[in-house]
Amino acid sequence: MKKKQIITLLVAMSLTAGSLSGCGISFNKAESPTAATEPAACYTEEAVCADEAPAEETTEDVYYPEETYKDATAEEADWETNDACETEEAPAMFAQAKSANAASKSREESKNSDKSYLDSIYGDEDRADDFSNEEYSELEEIGFKSARRSPLSTFAADVDTASYSNMRRMLYDGYTIDELPEGSVRIEELINYFDYSYKNPKGNEPFGVTTVLGDCPWNDRAKLLSIGLKTEDIDFADTPSSNLVFLIDVSGSMFSEDKLPLLQDAFCMLTDELSEKDRVSIVTYAGSDSVVLKGAKGSEQHKIKNAINDLEAGGSTNGSAGIKTAYELAQKYFIKGGNNRVILATDGDLNVGLSSVDELERLISKKKESGVFLSVLGFGTGNIKDNRMETLADKGNGNYAYIDSHREAKKVLVKELSANLLTVCKDVKFQVEFNEDAVKGYRLIGYSNRVMANKDFNDDTKDGGEIGAGHTVTALYELILKNDAADDLLDLNIRFKRPSADKSELLTYPVTMDSYKKNPGDDFYFQSAVAEFGLIASHSEYAEDASLDDVEDILDSIDLDDEYKEEFREMVYYCR
Repeated sequence: MKKKQIITLLVAMSLTAGSLSGCGISFNKAESPTAATEPAACYTEEAVCADEAPAEETTEDVYYPEETYKDATAEEADWETNDACETEEAPAMFAQAKSANAASKSREESKNSDKSYLDSIYGDEDRADDFSNEEYSELEEIGFKSARRSPLSTFAADVDTASYSNMRRMLYDGYTIDELPEGSVRIEELINYFDYSYKNPKGNEPFGVTTVLGDCPWNDRAKLLSIGLKTEDIDFADTPSSNLVFLIDVSGSMFSEDKLPLLQDAFCMLTDELSEKDRVSIVTYAGSDSVVLKGAKGSEQHKIKNAINDLEAGGSTNGSAGIKTAYELAQKYFIKGGNNRVILATDGDLNVGLSSVDELERLISKKKESGVFLSVLGFGTGNIKDNRMETLADKGNGNYAYIDSHREAKKVLVKELSANLLTVCKDVKFQVEFNEDAVKGYRLIGYSNRVMANKDFNDDTKDGGEIGAGHTVTALYELILKNDAADDLLDLNIRFKRPSADKSELLTYPVTMDSYKKNPGDDFYFQSAVAEFGLIASHSEYAEDASLDDVEDILDSIDLDDEYKEEFREMVYYCR
């Protein structure tokens, strides 16, 4: 080796050693530098839960590079405990950045390895154009937390399902699972797309609660906890009177068959479910807004359908003007004690008036104070603005679904009509308090954009999520249990408001080791399969041993009790 190369190598080694020293990490002499591998979550008690008094609330993940413990037992790992905790951000950032770069490089190499020469230079060009104008919010994945240092986990409920049907659309349109856009896969929405056989509500409680603890299929060092809520089923014919405003985007971007024509069919399906007690208004928007129909009775179905089917696409997209007019009409025909709701149908491509995410958030946050709820239905391919539609639904006391087919329209607006259009609990928040005598560490799967500050749980001015009639809501946690874990695992605290109330109510459910099941049942196995698929599709750095083979094996071992779960299995096969 040349002298210049040797000097360069020594300088690089010196810089690397200095960087690791700055992270508060030390090595035993027995540890071998050659044993270093890609970053992975550390599950030793020293790394996940340092033995010290609880610190102030922090949002930093308890996550360290595997290089620091690869060949060491818990007793051998020579952690400088105080430095490791105080400089937690540095190793966490190091691990996340290195893992993200490695994952990106791996996906790119995998994507190109089997291509012919012509495919490699031309194959993705047309398809990339199809999706180049789509927008998704950046998601910061939630890492493992120490139950000793951060015993509280707080987040808002989420019943949106748009991410699942949008992902399905992209996969069947030709994207591989490795090519899905960053931020497009929200794992909680994949899980909540499906129904589960949870306990029904008891007495005057708004929902039943089901908790199941089982083995984690992609991580043999963790258990998987499923928390499920179910509200009471109500047939839409038996619901209170509805005052609905159809707010329909008829701008030029809605011209294609999978947008306005599919939208018209979907709203005609919804119209067939209405009756004399309901009222319908229609507002359209393009370059400007227009009132097409005012306060028609739900029984005037021919009149409503004609108004829908006469719509044509053209012009720019002034969504904010349409939103203001729709809420004014909803207020004009407001039904006290009824179901007052604006249903916005769009591709989200707002380009006139208030159009940024922040501007739309401020606008819709004011409108929700009127007592009018919001449902957002996304349509189309190529320029959908998922980030804007999700923001509108989240900040407007509503929900968000993506409709990619007539079958999906029927699911959202017929089969699950009461769940999607009749809110029974609003501002629903979860706060899980872990018992440090039982749980070393935990990780919430999904809900990245629903995480709340712990102090906001008791603050009724802070927005939560909305749950409709007959909805099931699921949250999954990976848990690292202590070897001699106490029987009491955690307390599940849930706050909610009644639809017309301003003050929240609190319910608490203790969860013990009695929730553990060696064979936890088909619902649990299906949820774990969907979550594992979601970890792969979202390019998670916490995927551990997740694989499509494992997902397929789980699905083949259980009874899939509805057509949508069967469809998911077919999609998994398709991705192989």
